[in-house]
Amino acid sequence: MEGDAVKAHEAEDLVAKGISAVENDHAHLALVCFERAAEIEMSPTVRSGLGYCIASARGEVGKGLQLCREAVERDPDNVFHYRNLGNVLLLAANREEAIRVFREGLRIGQDEGIVRKLESLGSRKPPVIKSLSRSHFLNRALGIILNRLGFR
Repeated sequence: MEGDAVKAHEAEDLVAKGISAVENDHAHLALVCFERAAEIEMSPTVRSGLGYCIASARGEVGKGLQLCREAVERDPDNVFHYRNLGNVLLLAANREEAIRVFREGLRIGQDEGIVRKLESLGSRKPPVIKSLSRSHFLNRALGIILNRLGFR
C-alpha cells in the first residue's frame, strides 16, 4: 500500500514538473517528465502533456493528436487538455480547428496560455461580399479599402 502512495506522489511531482516545463516552452524536459509519469500512471493529464510533447519534441503529430483527444474525452473539464490539443493541431497545420478548440477551452475556464495563443493567431474578419470567396479580388480590394477608411 505504501509503495502505491509513493508512486502516486512521484507521478504527481513529475506531472507538476512537466506542466511547468510546458508552460516555459521546454518540450524536451516536459517529455522526459511525462514519459516517466506515464510509466507510473496514465491519467488524462499525463496523456495530454505527453501528446503535446511527443508532437512538439519528436514531430509525431498523429500520435500526439490521439493522446490529446483521449485526454479531452476522459477529462473534458480541464483547460490544460484543450491548450495542448490546440497546440498540436497548430503543429498539424490545422489552424481553424485549433482556434475552435482554444475557444472551447476558454468556455470551460480562463487560461493565459490559450489567451496569448489566440492573440498571436489573430482573427480574420468575414469577407465583405459573403457570396464570393475570401480570396476573390473584390473581397480583397474592398476589405483593404474599408479597413483603411476605418469602416472595418
